[in-house]
Amino acid sequence: MSASSDSPSPADGAAVEVVLFEGAGCGLCARALAVLEAEAPKLGFRLRRVSIDGDDELERRYRIDLPVMLVDGEIAFTLAVAPGPLARAVARAQARRSAASS
Repeated sequence: MSASSDSPSPADGAAVEVVLFEGAGCGLCARALAVLEAEAPKLGFRLRRVSIDGDDELERRYRIDLPVMLVDGEIAFTLAVAPGPLARAVARAQARRSAASS
């Protein structure tokens, strides 16, 4: 999959988006994906996966820190993610959206 620039703006009422930048053969990426897939239904975020393989710019920006996870466009985690910190990051993003729409 490739990155797209059609992310919702924080105030548009859509679900918080979590983006996972991953690479082929990345064991830590597989672990992060498992956590994200398990937590998405509980926390109500939309998960988007982006493969950096073959994209020179994404390789340069993210390869050394894979997996890299963005929560609503901001880097929230690198190398690993756990349910508790993920829940807090999603809650902060939801709070920012609420504040922006009031």
